[in-house]
Amino acid sequence: MGLAYGNLQIKNPKRTYLQPISVIALADTGLVYLIIPEHVKVQLELEEHSRKEIELADGSKQFLPYVGPIEIAFKNRIAFVGAIVMGNEVLLGAIPMEDVDLIVISKDRRVDVNPENPNFAAAKAK
Repeated sequence: MGLAYGNLQIKNPKRTYLQPISVIALADTGLVYLIIPEHVKVQLELEEHSRKEIELADGSKQFLPYVGPIEIAFKNRIAFVGAIVMGNEVLLGAIPMEDVDLIVISKDRRVDVNPENPNFAAAKAK
């Protein structure tokens, strides 16, 4: 399948004087949250609201900063999410992908809007 990426605009909706940041995010459907590096947190002046215990791929656990709010935009979609601060790249997990109604197109190794709902994000509430 390979790695799939999407181009996102992220910004701090509480700091309207700051410019949004364009990032290339790695889609990780096994991940729950949005992950951002420390330099993105600093650039967007994001506030730490709490810390979350995160289990890493090697089975170890770390308490990491949870920041927000963050507005993410992809094409004609936006969502407001929180993020875990760690690592050196932006990772797009299942919650923000569902919130914006994005899918992974594995043959093209990219993220795009759900073709079943091209004009607006849709979700199930069952």
